[in-house]
Amino acid sequence: MSRIGKKPVAIPDGVTAAVEGNVVKAKGPKGELSFALNDQVLAEMGEDGISVTPRDNSKVARSQWGMARTMVSNIVEGVSKGFERKLVISGVGYRAAVQGSNLQLALGFSHDVKYAIPEGIQIVCPKPTEITVSGIDKQRVGQVAAEIRKYRPPEPYKGKGIKYDDEIIVRKEGKKK
Repeated sequence: MSRIGKKPVAIPDGVTAAVEGNVVKAKGPKGELSFALNDQVLAEMGEDGISVTPRDNSKVARSQWGMARTMVSNIVEGVSKGFERKLVISGVGYRAAVQGSNLQLALGFSHDVKYAIPEGIQIVCPKPTEITVSGIDKQRVGQVAAEIRKYRPPEPYKGKGIKYDDEIIVRKEGKKK
């Protein structure tokens, strides 16, 4: 039985949410999002928020229950606070800068890497070695951060590359003579 699915999703002040059939819509100060629920789960609006329940007691319905509740929680949190992912660049001469609608990365290649910033995502470089990706959709923020990291993932010997702020690089010992 899903423990997370039992808890209703609280609606914070300044956010309006509606359940229309199997689609949950939320509108807040940051924007608006919607999520289409699976046919195996039901969502209903109550005085304490949106509660998600399985349609029946089958294994498939119960397996979809917790994920559906988490997705509803993510759209409510996204339109109220938004999501943010920080990346850190380490390496001699490695740097990043936002130029117009592109993120320009100098990562030790013979050319600079240009990444087009997608709609609905904001990228800020407070320092040349830090990148902050933010937006209202948690999945898109994580996907953009992963695409940027993919250009130069951190290597295990010196730790050079682009890593998440909270990522721990397991270092290896170099060759011995």
